[in-house]
Amino acid sequence: MHIRRVSFDHPDAMKLNDQVQAEYAVRYGDDGDATPMAAADFDPPNGVYLIAYDEHGTPVASGGWRAQDANDEGNVDGDAELKRMYVVDGMRGRGLARRILAALEEDARAAGRIRMVLETGTKQPEAIALYTSSGYEPCAKFGYYRLYDSSRCFAKPLRPAR
Repeated sequence: MHIRRVSFDHPDAMKLNDQVQAEYAVRYGDDGDATPMAAADFDPPNGVYLIAYDEHGTPVASGGWRAQDANDEGNVDGDAELKRMYVVDGMRGRGLARRILAALEEDARAAGRIRMVLETGTKQPEAIALYTSSGYEPCAKFGYYRLYDSSRCFAKPLRPAR
């Protein structure tokens, strides 16, 4: 497995984003995640977007973080918001999401972000299990879906690397 930084509008990122959006649509019965995002949100040093490739060069997992500071959607200064964590069906259960998550946390920490935050939903129990087993704890709701009953928000402090 090889993890590579790409732009959020890279063709492989767009392909995986289409797949995760289709999965959200099935799980939630809508058109997918409507959270506004731009490719520039993930440009270093204010974010990063990662894709894991298998031994054949096929994109199989993705995830990114973008800087968020205090805003009217409930973020606080120093937040790094996780977005578009996804592993393709045939590659799930191999620790790819955990590897991407660790790489994103390290990158956000190096960029000086204070905590990693994420918003997920009740119809994604696998995601909730990944995050809680990785040290994330429930936090005050924030983000686009903060007013939805099905929304769940989590946070994890990012301690400086020693």
